[in-house]
Amino acid sequence: MEQVAGVDAVLRAHEAAGRRFSAGGVDSFVLRSGSGEPVVLMHGVPASSFLYRKVVPELARRGFDALSFDLPGLGLADRGADLDYSVGGLGRFSADAVDSLGLGSFHLVVHDAGGPVGFELARLVGERVRSLTILNTAFELSSVPYPGELFARVAGRDARPDVWRLMMRRVGVADMDALSDSELDAWRVLALGPESGAGYLRIMRNLRPSHESEGFAAVVDSRRTPYPVSVMWGALDPILSLRRQGMSVVRKTGLASMTVVAGKHYLQEDNAHAVAELVAATASRASGSG
Repeated sequence: MEQVAGVDAVLRAHEAAGRRFSAGGVDSFVLRSGSGEPVVLMHGVPASSFLYRKVVPELARRGFDALSFDLPGLGLADRGADLDYSVGGLGRFSADAVDSLGLGSFHLVVHDAGGPVGFELARLVGERVRSLTILNTAFELSSVPYPGELFARVAGRDARPDVWRLMMRRVGVADMDALSDSELDAWRVLALGPESGAGYLRIMRNLRPSHESEGFAAVVDSRRTPYPVSVMWGALDPILSLRRQGMSVVRKTGLASMTVVAGKHYLQEDNAHAVAELVAATASRASGSG
């Protein structure tokens, strides 16, 4: 099955909604809308800022300056083999990105492998983080191989558009009425890029060995952080399960509870309103907010 008609229009609309920028010697892309307190939305793999295209306008309507930038190796960012794809390297790029985009303090939202990258960002920028919202995020990468790494190994030329759609339907999105085939194909184009997923694979090969989950306690444990922390989980996520990874995250944050929605791994696709509501509620608890 070939790529469906309409994907080019989806990609053009996505690019028109954002702009190119450079940070730390890397050319990238940021999706941004609204005005007010900034909210930085970190994507994981094999996602990009496209993941947040529904959340960004929801937050903009709530009075925030919402933005998501592409990490190196994914989306519309550079994918050079010589870039640093470790958690530390991606965290440093992210710190350069928030500076390049003119942000002072900001609220932080993380998802999937964007969790450890976002936590590294929080360690680097310190008190500039005003709140933290965690969505289906990997704290422990102990399995060999990690599921995302396994998929990355075969995602290039073997991941035909129909195979990609099947994967997204099974593990990514619960309500498929919220996602068209052309959007699914746009996901694939932005993930794999012109080099058939080589950048994606570089990230996955570097993610697990550079992941230091214990070092993140100071930025995720709500009993220690100077900012409020919240957690939302897609109850039907088969990649990072609610029972195992979700409950582990709650324990690490020291929270008494989390928000659970009827979503799979990419809950931003069919739960954008709920995500924005939680981010806004968490931001309102930050010191100095209304």
